[in-house]
Amino acid sequence: MSLELESISVAFGGFKALDDVTISLKKAEIVGLIGPNGAGKTTCVNIITGFQDPTSGTVMLDGQDINAKAPYDIRRRGLARTFQAGRLFSGLDVLDNLAVTGVGLGHSRRASEDEALRVLSWMGAGHLAELPAAGLPYTDERRVGIARALMFAPDYLLLDEPAAGMSETEADDLAQIIRRIADELNCGVLLIEHNVGLVLSLSNHVYVLDAGKIIEEGDKTEILASQAVREAYLGAEHAPENMEHA
Repeated sequence: MSLELESISVAFGGFKALDDVTISLKKAEIVGLIGPNGAGKTTCVNIITGFQDPTSGTVMLDGQDINAKAPYDIRRRGLARTFQAGRLFSGLDVLDNLAVTGVGLGHSRRASEDEALRVLSWMGAGHLAELPAAGLPYTDERRVGIARALMFAPDYLLLDEPAAGMSETEADDLAQIIRRIADELNCGVLLIEHNVGLVLSLSNHVYVLDAGKIIEEGDKTEILASQAVREAYLGAEHAPENMEHA
């Protein structure tokens, strides 16, 4: 059981947004994807989840080729994602934001509402159920986005910049949720994040993307020791502060 990107490339005219990218994620595993702005991280997520087609290469989900599959089909196959912007339905309350996902997956309204309450409770966010999505504080909006992605237990979850704009304390709380997703739900997590310290503290394996190419991969120790990673971020003499304290 795994999610595999095999030699994925994406070209826009003469520009290569991704160049021969290979990534592997297994169930119950947390894998990090980091890189500077413009590296191609979100393009990678869009390819995996069917929002964009690769120019070449293959995305395999548990042995099945999912290239050219529609996003809703990929979601029904057990692969969920969040977005950098929350993309909640502002006219609905939190419970209905989750329930809509369940109905879209083919479940009844009642079953979807029951599942929504279960997921919110599991995340410690049951008190948000009846609140309007439009009035949520930023951090709660992010939590609801994750809860919506967890509806009916996906096998894999892609988190696109989930800690953006969070304080250190809020990011620590998020880290606990991500660990629980992998450990308690047996869900593979691909964590795409600018907070390098958060990624390194959570991930079993990390890929570093720069200018559309994987320039390094390995565990925390290997990433921290990599000169190529330091140069990709801030030049040979420096590294991000949150990397140094990972």
